[in-house]
Amino acid sequence: MKHFIRALRHRNFRLFFGGQSISLVGTWMTQIATSWLVYRLSHSALLLGLSGFSSQIPVFAFSAFAGVWMDRLNLQRVLIVTQILAMLQSLALAFLTLTHQITITEIIILGFSQGMINVFDMPARQSFVVQMVEDKKDLGNAIAINSFMVNLARLIGPLIAGMLIAMAGEGMCFLIDGVSYIAVVLSLLLMTLALPQHAGPRHGIFHQFKEGARYAFGFTPIRNVLFLMALFSVMGMSYGVLMPVFAADIFHGNAHTLGVLLGASGVGALIGSVVLASRKTVLGLGKIMILSGILFAITIMTFSLSKIWWLSLTMLAASGFALIMIIASANTFLQTVVEDGKRGRLMGLFTLAFIGMTPFGSLLSGGLAKYIGAPRTLFLNAAFCLVGTLVFAKTLDSMKRLVRPIYLEKGILPG
Repeated sequence: MKHFIRALRHRNFRLFFGGQSISLVGTWMTQIATSWLVYRLSHSALLLGLSGFSSQIPVFAFSAFAGVWMDRLNLQRVLIVTQILAMLQSLALAFLTLTHQITITEIIILGFSQGMINVFDMPARQSFVVQMVEDKKDLGNAIAINSFMVNLARLIGPLIAGMLIAMAGEGMCFLIDGVSYIAVVLSLLLMTLALPQHAGPRHGIFHQFKEGARYAFGFTPIRNVLFLMALFSVMGMSYGVLMPVFAADIFHGNAHTLGVLLGASGVGALIGSVVLASRKTVLGLGKIMILSGILFAITIMTFSLSKIWWLSLTMLAASGFALIMIIASANTFLQTVVEDGKRGRLMGLFTLAFIGMTPFGSLLSGGLAKYIGAPRTLFLNAAFCLVGTLVFAKTLDSMKRLVRPIYLEKGILPG
């Protein structure tokens, strides 16, 4: 247990953990409430996809450039601003919903606004972990604990949201989310950080962006991991967009059913986070990504074909386990091998691959489900994930050879 929570010995990370643990429950409540509200108002899989697209497309368009700013700016201040703006966005959504003025158009506009906030928040958050954890040997553990925190909220949030929607409506979920951001802002204000000194960039934004892109895509291991993340972003992550369809049309349930389905996925992801946090080394992450990718594809294929409640929940739990293993392993790998001066830019590209490609998956899955149905759409998406993982597996040996000098230099491998 002591090994599992070793990153929490750093005061700043403890503050971050406490604030985020509260806020992320609200974030997941809003995510469930938004998707259910869209489907309740429209009964359209296409509009579910469009709603997801609108909230995620800004990340695709701007996160790579935002990563350049993360190498220049005070990340603590950036995160304080993004959390306050996110709080105002959630409160606006709550007001419109509680006063029964909300429309699909307003949901899409507010979703786009949250997406613009995430453009800066996500790469800042990823890069900020390094500043909160002074001992870099604890970095992998901190990333895994962060994943544990996210997925604990992913388990709790949907279950609370399902019950709260049934009792008080979607607006109450948005209101609780808005208030929960206060905990994050307070935790950030209480931190004392020895921030790295930036000597002031000699080159402009576009020059630094090109430099970061050349670095990332010119180094095969980083490039391959980013491409794998992009594939799972488009074809894998979109399964959540179609969950309201399964809850309402396949299992003939309500918002509580949706919460249980996504909660099952959260259980698996929580277990995966514990497994990763318990690892003592970053070695072997490539193999974990491959095995997890195969597991994810098989479980989503099985879920898409299943109409048995317990089997579907089991497959979602296994897919949640596999997906978090891929995402957290990729994040840890990239944070380990990247040069410190290019960390913000690489995290911007990681955000682009991991989140920025998701809107295309949401739109594609929503549109495809309209014509061939949600189950067939999920099966097809999972098949693409399986093929992509097998292609990635063929490059693993060459990746190991290229990464070995970096691991030797950082003392991860013995000389």
